[in-house]
This record gives sequence, C-alpha cells and structure tokens, in this order.
Amino acid sequence: MPAQPDLPLRPMTLGELLDAAMTLLRARALPLLLTAGVLAALEQALLMPLRHAASASPPLYGPAEDDFESWWLLVAAGFATEGFIVCVLGALAAAAAGPALLGRPVRHRELWARTRPVPTLLAALALGAACGVAAFAGFVGWIVVYGFFGLVSAVIVIERSGSFLRSARLAARGGMRGVWTRLTAYLTWLAVRVVLGAGWVAIFATVTGDRPGWLDWITPVAWGAANAVAYAALGCVDAVLLLETRIRTEGLDIAVARIRSRGGDPAAALVHVP
Repeated sequence: MPAQPDLPLRPMTLGELLDAAMTLLRARALPLLLTAGVLAALEQALLMPLRHAASASPPLYGPAEDDFESWWLLVAAGFATEGFIVCVLGALAAAAAGPALLGRPVRHRELWARTRPVPTLLAALALGAACGVAAFAGFVGWIVVYGFFGLVSAVIVIERSGSFLRSARLAARGGMRGVWTRLTAYLTWLAVRVVLGAGWVAIFATVTGDRPGWLDWITPVAWGAANAVAYAALGCVDAVLLLETRIRTEGLDIAVARIRSRGGDPAAALVHVP
C-alpha cells in the first residue's frame, strides 16, 4: 500500500497549498510521473515536425527570424498540448486527493478507475483546444482560459459532476484566488522547466563552442523529462486547490465533520449538489 498523504482539512496559505501539492505528488509519484512521462514524450514527438517546419533551434526553440508565423503556430500547439496534459493529470491527482483529505488509503492501480475517464478526456480535449486557440490569438486569452477553466478535471473527479462554469466560479472566488494560484504555480514550474529542459544543454553548447549532432535529439528528451515533473506537479496543485477553495468558501471541512459525527460516509461531502 502506498504512503497516504495527509492533506490539511483547513484553509491554507499559498505556500502551504503548494507544499501540500508536492506532498501529494511524492505520495503518488509512480502513477503521476509515469502518466506524465508518457504524455510528455508524445507531446515532444508531436512538436518535433512543427519545430523543424519553423526552423526552431534547440535548446530554447526560439523564433526564427524568417518564419515567425510557423514558430507562432508551434507555440500555440505547445500551449494546447500542455493544457490537455495538465488537465488529464489534474484528474489523476484529484482521484488521490479526495481520499487523502479524508484519510482513506487507495492503491495506485485504483486511481484511474476513479477519474471518470470519458468526461475527463472530453474536458481535457476541449481545454487543450481552447488553450491553443487562445495562445494563438494572444496570451491575454490564454491567461483567462488557463486561469479560470483549468480546474475542470478536478471538479469532474472530486465532485462527480461539474462543468467549465463550475471551474470558473471556484477559480474566481476570493478575489480570483484560484486564478492567481494557478498562474503562480505555472510560472514557478515554467522557470524550473526552462532550467532543466534547456539550461544545462545551453551551457554545454556554450562550453563546446559548437552544436554537436546529439543536440537535436537530446534537447527534446530533456524538455520531456522536465515537463513530465512540472505537469504532474501542476495537476496536484489543481486537485489541492479545488479542495482548499471548497474548504475556504463552502465549509467543506464543516460538512465532513458533521457527517462523521453522525456516523455517515464523509465522502458524500465531496459531491457537489448544484
């Protein structure tokens, strides 16, 4: 039986929330990182021909001066794929976060059965497409889409129902606390991804003074590994953020305590009744 994370049944500060997300990731590292690794590898395979068409050079894949339009399409595709992947991992993390909040052990292999795969995948496809279109049209739109609607998979899994509208309502509460939390976590992990995905490769290229042949294939591997960790962490942030927002604004902790005092199943408190 995997170690069970202890998610606080109380409101948290931003730092505590991010720490709780990492606790969840450490406890569920095997299923989360394995799934993230597969999806991140598929993402790199999808983006490689687009990088070639855009003449984007490793390790940062910056814009080519003579083909900015193709590079912009590449960027939009990247935002689309990562939106899809984080949404899927948010569902997997949410399948673990609910039981963790209630102190119930769940085996790794049971998590996927708790994710409601069909609604989750449909929501992830819709969110990924929206992220890609919004990024292509300008990053202000992407901020809105990612910030407000990214909790949808956690809503679907934890609340056993839900929609993009429910995600937006939760993210907007408390002065858009959910939006700012998701964006803060994204920017934090973006910095980590750049360092792990391109930093050491760039230093090597600088030291050697040329571009060895392996740079074209080792860079996607480095980015894939960095993205896998970041995507899994962001999925955990979404799962913990949903629960903490409900504790803070809906009294989820009180509802759980009340049901327990009556000898009922506290998992019923997680289900949202519109």
